[in-house]
Amino acid sequence: MTAVGVVMATTAGMVLSTEVNAQSASGIVVQGNRRIEADTVRSYFRTGPGEPLTAARVDEAIKAMYATGLFRDVRVSRQGGRLVVQVAENEVINRVVFEGNRRLKTEQLQGEIESRARGTFSRATVQSDTQRLYDVYRRTGRYEVEIVPKTIEQPNGRIDLIFEITEGKKAGVRAINFVGNNAFGRQRLLDVMSTAETGILSWLKSNDVYDADRLNADQEAIRRLYLRAGYVDMRILSARADFDQAANSFNIVIEIEEGPQYRIGSVDVQSNIRDVEGSTLRGAVKTQPGAVYNVELVDKSLEDVTLEVARRGYAFASVRPRGERDPSTLTVNLVYVVEEGPRVYVERINVRGNTRTQDRVIRREFDMAEGDAYNRVLVDRAERRLKNLGFFKEVKITTEPGSAADRVIVNVEVQDQPTGAFSIAGGYSTADGFIAEASVEERNFLGRGQFVRLGGMFGQRSRGINFSFTEPFLMDYRLSGGFDLFYRHTSRATYQPFESTSYGGTLRLGIPITEQFAVQLRYSAVSQRISIRDDQTNCYSSYTGPLRQYNNNGTLSYFEGGDPRAAAAGVDQGAASLAPDGTINTAGLGRAYNCLDDGEVSGALRAINNRTRFISMLGYSLIYSNLDRAINPSQGLYAELRQDVAGIGGNARFVRTTGDARYYHDLTNDWIAMLRVQGGHIAGLGGKLDSVDQFFMGPELVRGFQTAGIGPRDFAIRNAAAGVPLDRAADAVGGTMYWGASAEVTFPITFLPKDFGMRGALYADAGSVWGYSSINSFNTGGTNLLVDLQGSEAHKIRSSVGVGLLWNSPFGPIRFDYSFVLSKARGDQTQAFRFSGGTRF
Repeated sequence: MTAVGVVMATTAGMVLSTEVNAQSASGIVVQGNRRIEADTVRSYFRTGPGEPLTAARVDEAIKAMYATGLFRDVRVSRQGGRLVVQVAENEVINRVVFEGNRRLKTEQLQGEIESRARGTFSRATVQSDTQRLYDVYRRTGRYEVEIVPKTIEQPNGRIDLIFEITEGKKAGVRAINFVGNNAFGRQRLLDVMSTAETGILSWLKSNDVYDADRLNADQEAIRRLYLRAGYVDMRILSARADFDQAANSFNIVIEIEEGPQYRIGSVDVQSNIRDVEGSTLRGAVKTQPGAVYNVELVDKSLEDVTLEVARRGYAFASVRPRGERDPSTLTVNLVYVVEEGPRVYVERINVRGNTRTQDRVIRREFDMAEGDAYNRVLVDRAERRLKNLGFFKEVKITTEPGSAADRVIVNVEVQDQPTGAFSIAGGYSTADGFIAEASVEERNFLGRGQFVRLGGMFGQRSRGINFSFTEPFLMDYRLSGGFDLFYRHTSRATYQPFESTSYGGTLRLGIPITEQFAVQLRYSAVSQRISIRDDQTNCYSSYTGPLRQYNNNGTLSYFEGGDPRAAAAGVDQGAASLAPDGTINTAGLGRAYNCLDDGEVSGALRAINNRTRFISMLGYSLIYSNLDRAINPSQGLYAELRQDVAGIGGNARFVRTTGDARYYHDLTNDWIAMLRVQGGHIAGLGGKLDSVDQFFMGPELVRGFQTAGIGPRDFAIRNAAAGVPLDRAADAVGGTMYWGASAEVTFPITFLPKDFGMRGALYADAGSVWGYSSINSFNTGGTNLLVDLQGSEAHKIRSSVGVGLLWNSPFGPIRFDYSFVLSKARGDQTQAFRFSGGTRF
């Protein structure tokens, strides 16, 4: 085996003192060639008619021969009147082999080099290949890698090219430090960076290695963070990556100059187009005087003003922002200048690099097509959309001149990345017990941009299967359409004394009105069956005697047709009589003393026992979101109003309206505040509601309470004879109205590495559920008996405060909460500690 040298052979041509006649083949003698024809070699030295072969011409010929890569050595000499060209041909590569590569696949390395089997061996090419392999390994964080190219000679002028690789250990990013940051804490800056520090979970990720391109992108992300918060003078003075060879790791130091925070002073629109008044475009501007300067709102304003002007017939108009800073007042006066731009048309949109995603999936993200007016703002918008799809590792849009001065070619360079996922999840929650889930999903199904998901769940108290499909561009319009199918079975639990089996589906249509506001329409059809154990319904099915009502302390307070003194004594008067001395004579009592002693469920639930309910429901949602990110937001507002009408067929009839709004604000040093308000109302159409259609609320409304632990409860049916306390035995029957309010602050746990992904939380919740509207608890013979559903306490506010621990682990989100209940109503079920979470791998 021979090591390949890294020094190229020099052009060893001789300096000719006299001119040589090279017009004839006999004037040039070629020696040493085996595969290459002699005439091919002579062609490099021949001159035109009457032109002598000078030393300069010979030198050019030698360089040209080396440039072909076919020769490793060329020597020229003169013997008499002839020119002798002595060549040594490069060998032919028999095969290319990689040895020692365990971290990177052979296919990946082969794609990085130019040397190929059955190609000509070139030392210069091998040298550049070796350097590229070094670069590939260093991008994966392996700076201790050693690569030695070697050759093994084979018969007939062939060789095996072998790259011997010693990969070494991964050089991670030991620390990322910031200098000069006051407005944002270290953790907040790390959150926007894709580069991460090496930690105990580094074996699960690959972004904890130094990559110059990634660090450049991180600097831009930090810049955008500051510009969104009004720091228009912010600069990154330096971003150093110092390699510690002894520790085989990098220390990254980013030096920041923040400057002061600016607010928006005045906002104006100046139009230089004769028929367009600037004041008429003011409604398309998102920036408002007095607000903190936000570069994203400026970009959004540019887009909206551009589109508004284009709708008025000025497709070539350009909009640019002009900002005048006033350091004395720390304000920026914004002027959006509208001008008639040059008349440039899109000649062609070239899409390159997409090996899987179809062209139309990329092209539909543009608000312009070939032949339309070219507008840079719309191109930037398309680039952001393509990046947000998550289909590509890289997206880059460039332009080049077209076939005429008024034509431009748009080039879209993308690189596909895997978009499918198979996951197995497992976890535990205090409400549903142990849960296991498996799912397979594809976000870019068949390269069409469609979302498909199939999942199955099996738990301690529930099991089911679901399937979802979404087409984000229905009929080539910016409409999302899809459907969901599901089957679910839930068992009895402490908060639910019945089994439920449901299956059905939903059709969805999403209509984006703006980038931040959307409408969703849906139709759902669900079949549901409730099953209750016989021993919990035997009173309802067998008892035909007088009705009775109980006090909250378990004593009998009412007996239909009976003596009040007997009722006060808690005696069933089904066959009893009152003795003359006032005592109760129970002789001949032919009925059970208390048919409820084996644990009855509420009549509200018994009314739907073993009855199949078919819910046919039409609904819509109004959704507004300007969150800075969909997962773990730190700034912005999300609001949703939902309304569903059941009764489009089926045997359930109601109108249900709910609302939910959450506002996030980045306080300081990574402390993020969240305020949330929610509420709902449901009303029956043409009759009473079934109990299960009403609102059963718990920790999703006020933490510190059990699932279905808040709201009206049926106290007439209980297991009093078995010694169960009244408040513990009452069934939740739901309410028709609820409201809730929450305030929460999350903060970093500074003494833990970022790899842990842990944050703390402090919160306060308040809310209430009331307005029960269904059948009464106990009925027989067509007669209803009113029962106590918390009476005067129906509107009582439930409240709590607590602390939480949030772990955004690589296996999925996990949360621990410990709550202190401050106020509750009679019968509410509390639960101080709550845990939920799972794993995904």
